[in-house]
Amino acid sequence: MAGRNTEETVGITFLGNQGTKYKMEYDASILETFVNKHQEYDYFVKFNCPEFTSLCPITGQPDFATITISYVPNVKMVESKSLKLYLFSFRNHGDFHEDCINIIMKDLIALMNPKYIEVWGKFTPRGGISINPYCNYGQANTKWENIAFNRLANHDLYPEKVDNR
Repeated sequence: MAGRNTEETVGITFLGNQGTKYKMEYDASILETFVNKHQEYDYFVKFNCPEFTSLCPITGQPDFATITISYVPNVKMVESKSLKLYLFSFRNHGDFHEDCINIIMKDLIALMNPKYIEVWGKFTPRGGISINPYCNYGQANTKWENIAFNRLANHDLYPEKVDNR
């Protein structure tokens, strides 16, 4: 079956909307979902957001990052434009890097109940140090719980070459 019928796209309001308003404050209610048409398979969906911005909660200075979100969908999937607007809503949100990454993961878990999810923030340096928080989650009592533990335990064993940040 190609395409999606009207019933499958109920609740998607941002995609195709030319009058989109960009929220300037953190807002998880922006996130929208659609039904995973391939629930019989396990597969990854990966998003890269190279223009993420938030604010330092102490100094108010902007922090810039590439946010990578990978997840194995269950029944629901996040709609990409709503995800973009959600990530944009952090623009004036003051929180530490680690908090932003965990908030994103928790909001997406609450929204979709994925089988597995990981969120990685690669923040540009300030004061000579870049911070790259990583968090993940696998559904309890499933193979994904073990996969999450193993991914965390073995995370970043082979870090990328840092040459441009």
